[in-house]
Amino acid sequence: MTAQSPLPCLIREDAGAVATLTLNRPAARNALSEAMIAALAREFAAIEGDGAIRAVVIAAGGPVFCAGHDLKEMTARRADADRGRAYFADILGRCAAMMQSIARLRQPVIAAVEGVATAAGCQLVASCDLAVAGADASFCTPGVHIGLFCSTPMVALSRNLSNKHAMEMLLLGEMIPAPEAARMGLVNRVVEAKSALAEARRMAGIIASKAPATVAVGKRAFYEQREMPVADAYRHAGQVMVENMLARDAEEGIGAFMEKRPPIWRS
Repeated sequence: MTAQSPLPCLIREDAGAVATLTLNRPAARNALSEAMIAALAREFAAIEGDGAIRAVVIAAGGPVFCAGHDLKEMTARRADADRGRAYFADILGRCAAMMQSIARLRQPVIAAVEGVATAAGCQLVASCDLAVAGADASFCTPGVHIGLFCSTPMVALSRNLSNKHAMEMLLLGEMIPAPEAARMGLVNRVVEAKSALAEARRMAGIIASKAPATVAVGKRAFYEQREMPVADAYRHAGQVMVENMLARDAEEGIGAFMEKRPPIWRS
C-alpha cells in the first residue's frame, strides 16, 4: 500500500510496516519552511497512531538533504513591528517541538542522508534515532559564519557527539564529510553514494520485524534514562525491564528462543 501526503513539500510512502517521509523542496534545498515543519509534525502525529507502521525513514529529494531553516521566509519578518521577535520565537518553538516529537514517537526513525545537511538540517539528522549517510554526504552547522550561532541545532548535536566534537562543528562551521561524521557519532554508518535510502529501509525492515511494543518500550526508556543520574537510570531501567519481562511478547520471544522456533508477536 502506498499513501501520499497531500502537502507537496513532504511525500509519505508506506511499504509494508515502513513509512518513508521525503522532504520535497529540492529547489529550496529542502529548507525547513513553516509548511515543511507543519507537514513533518502532522505526519509524525499520524504515524504515532498508525499501528501498521513500525519504523520510519526520513529522506530527501534533490542534491541537498536539508539546508536548515528557510532564511528567506524568516528574513521577510524583519519588517514586522518587533523586527520579527515574536515570529522567530514561534517558528523556532514549532521546529523544536517537531524535532522532539521524533524521540517521543514509538516507532524508531532513521535518517537517510545524501548530499548536504546543514544547520537545522543537521539538527534533524541528529534528532533521529539512527542515521545512514551516502559516501558523498556532508554535515555542517555554519551559522557562526553569518553571525548566527547554531544554538538550537546545538541541543541535538550535544546529545549525539562528545562535547569537543560538538563544539568543533559549532565554532568552526566547517563541512564534515560522511566518514568523519560517523567517527564523531552523528551517523551510524556510511554506504556507497545514492545507497543511503536503501540501507535505511533495510535497517527499518529489520526493526519492523521485532515486537513493536518491545521496541516502543525500549526507545522510550532509552531517552528517559539518558537524562537521569546513573543510579536513577538503573532504577528506572530495572522497573521497565520487569514490566517488559511480564509482557506477553517477552514470554513468547524467550519461549520461542528456547524452543528454537520463530516468535509470533501479538502486539
